[in-house]
Amino acid sequence: MNQYDVIIIGAGAAGLMCAATAARRGRRVLLLDNSRKVGKKILMSGGGRCNFTNRHVQPGNFVSANPHFCKSALKRYTQWDFIALVERYGIAYHEREHGQLFCDGSAREILDMLLAECDQPGVTLLTGCEIREIGYAQRYRLQTSLGEFSADSLVVATGGLSIPSMGSSGFGYTIARQFGLRVLPQRAGLVPFTFSDRMKEVCTRLAGISLPVRMHTDNHSFTEQLLFTHRGLSGPVVLQLSNYWRAGEPVVVDLLPDTAAEALLLTLKATHPRGLLKNLLAQQLPRKLINQLMALYWAEWSERPVSDMPDQLLRRIAGQLNGWTLKPAGTEGYRTAEVTLGGVDTDELSSKTMESRRQPGLFFIGEVMDVTGHLGGFNFQWAWSSGYAAGQFV
Repeated sequence: MNQYDVIIIGAGAAGLMCAATAARRGRRVLLLDNSRKVGKKILMSGGGRCNFTNRHVQPGNFVSANPHFCKSALKRYTQWDFIALVERYGIAYHEREHGQLFCDGSAREILDMLLAECDQPGVTLLTGCEIREIGYAQRYRLQTSLGEFSADSLVVATGGLSIPSMGSSGFGYTIARQFGLRVLPQRAGLVPFTFSDRMKEVCTRLAGISLPVRMHTDNHSFTEQLLFTHRGLSGPVVLQLSNYWRAGEPVVVDLLPDTAAEALLLTLKATHPRGLLKNLLAQQLPRKLINQLMALYWAEWSERPVSDMPDQLLRRIAGQLNGWTLKPAGTEGYRTAEVTLGGVDTDELSSKTMESRRQPGLFFIGEVMDVTGHLGGFNFQWAWSSGYAAGQFV
């Protein structure tokens, strides 16, 4: 049997960070992955440029049943620590809106950096490794397709259920349940909305149109780009809100987030009385969108000048422009979701070490646990922070 101090299952962002951190402490580390190629999500993220962190990381950027759990790890390994690592490797990067940081070149640079960080202190990396059985008797014993391995510490960095085409399977939840840990229900996060009513046809006709909006549920609001697709609604504002949306709940879209629509329409009536509403609003919104809204709600007024439209009607139209209420049928699910909400209950884990409170030497890091970040580099930062935290104690 091949013996190590630490075995880490999953060579994604969190697993690579944990392996490098532990090995630099002198631990003998074995890193296993069932895929032949590691870091697939790193490579695909940010359109291939990897949104590797965010300048404005705060605990409020994370969704969890215990909103305080993430604070310790985020404080001990910050975005500035990871930025310093990126700069040490000479990787050029740039900042986009809302503090998002991307590579100037390819996401491959981030993956190569992490692999180098693992290689230097001697991490053993085995790919294409299927884990068939995990046992525990003072040490963890793993039966795999590549042999039998044992270690004092076992770290689960297997990710969630999102994007199953890249190998995600929920295996980490199975390990948690095997050792008696609670696992909270999972659902797709950072995912587009779909529709089954007439909005589905509207979205198909408007596919490709993007505009800045404010979108909210009862308790959460985001202002970012909205994108119409053949399936429904996407774009950053939808992905952000999807972390908080519940099935059956309506969402409200403010198509003019910086404009009081009522004052605008009444002013247009006074200054352009012979104008058509669809033409006047085309100065504010995409013409195709205005035409669809007119057909949906105000078709009888489509060819009549605004002077013919009662003020009360204009106020109702303004209410829809600033508060278009829609009811998604659902989401696109794990197929396109960037993250998985829910997972291993953080009440089962130490917020300092990521170790199980009931099973010695068993650690969970990254997406497999019930901590999910907003869009914009926050999930990668959680991978770096939680991986580093566990790497300090395995």
